[in-house]
Amino acid sequence: MASVRNLKKNVNFVLGDIITEVIWIGNNAEAGEEIVQETITAYDDLITRINAKNVENKKSHFAKINADFKNVANQLVEKVNAL
Repeated sequence: MASVRNLKKNVNFVLGDIITEVIWIGNNAEAGEEIVQETITAYDDLITRINAKNVENKKSHFAKINADFKNVANQLVEKVNAL
């Protein structure tokens, strides 16, 4: 990852787009609300981990966060596509 700033932007844009897509589709209100809540929870978790100051190996720390972010985003996109 090039920078922490770019990682934060990617998390914000991708998860924001997922929420926008859920709202745009709007077919199933209950399932959509669950996906939105899951997305918000994932966002909070990722940003908290990104902002952690006391990490020993920053490179591996951010690599793990980036991998988790991609995994979570893919799972949420699959759920949105299933709506």
